[in-house]
Amino acid sequence: MKVTGYQLTQVSIPLSKPLITAIHRTETVGCVLLSIETDAGLTGEGYVFALNQQRLAAFTAMIDSLMPLIKGQNPLYVEKHWQAMWLDINPAGLKGVTVSAMSAIDTALWDIVGKRAGLPLYQLFGASRDEVKTYASSGLWLSASVDELIAEAHDFVAQGFRAVKLRLGKPDMREDVSRVKALRESLGDSVEILTDANQSLTPRTAINLARKIADYDITWLEEPVAANDFAGHRRVLEAIDIPLASGETEYTSFGMKDMLEQRTVDVLMPDLQRIGGLSEMRKTVAIAATYHTPISTHIFTEQSLSIAGSAANCISVEHVDWFAPLFNEKITVCEGLISMPQTPGLGFSFDWDYIDQHRL
Repeated sequence: MKVTGYQLTQVSIPLSKPLITAIHRTETVGCVLLSIETDAGLTGEGYVFALNQQRLAAFTAMIDSLMPLIKGQNPLYVEKHWQAMWLDINPAGLKGVTVSAMSAIDTALWDIVGKRAGLPLYQLFGASRDEVKTYASSGLWLSASVDELIAEAHDFVAQGFRAVKLRLGKPDMREDVSRVKALRESLGDSVEILTDANQSLTPRTAINLARKIADYDITWLEEPVAANDFAGHRRVLEAIDIPLASGETEYTSFGMKDMLEQRTVDVLMPDLQRIGGLSEMRKTVAIAATYHTPISTHIFTEQSLSIAGSAANCISVEHVDWFAPLFNEKITVCEGLISMPQTPGLGFSFDWDYIDQHRL
């Protein structure tokens, strides 16, 4: 079997509500979709995204620059291709757009491997479970009023979620505390509340805030300080009683290993796009296990299920609904759990009718 060609498509996905955190604001999400074709009639799919659609051209160009390494080759030799791309991007940098392009290609290749084997990837990787815990992360933004937060959280519960993520980072810390308090009082004790400061705090402020919200049974505090401030992460982690989660902004298993070695997290959160695809995600899972550290995958819910279903130390997947319109298959949440897809490969395929209507 050989790779015979590929297709790249840029799309713009409108969000139902604006995404507003301490460092983000957007009403649409832009994606570059990759389809890799083979002479066996099998197609593998992957994608990358950007909140700033103008940057999609950079992702497209980088994928285009790497695909000559794959075209004409056997797509089943995934690790061989990953290493070839890794060596090729060295002069351009081992973080950023280069790694994101690799991620799309690597994930699409694994999709082909699963389809060729006739197995869902989570089983091909060695299954550990058939369903995984999830949490709602498509709302509870900083821009919402307290009443809006409560209504949205209850809507998530009605959809089947038993955990929700609340964004922190208000200029006045007291407002963050009051929002946490109001949400906990409304939801009761049966729904988990996770919090995310999106790198907006100093270590001292993060510690102060964490101590003020600790009584509200918070599952974790995510990215409290700048992502590259490992010393700050460790300072916060050692001073608070709430677990600290981070890792979505770091690149490849090498970056994950640095975070683990420096004891910066209680929960590691690798992001499929920044990690370097499913190949690097699997390596990261194994490294985290040697540090007795659980992982929770960051967005890319559909593709990350193959990792969640095969990694014993994966405690949850983040669920965002931004990318759901791209796929024919839809995720269902029941009692806070998502079931693994049972069709070969990733288990999700691009909906070209939708995509054709939203091409850039």
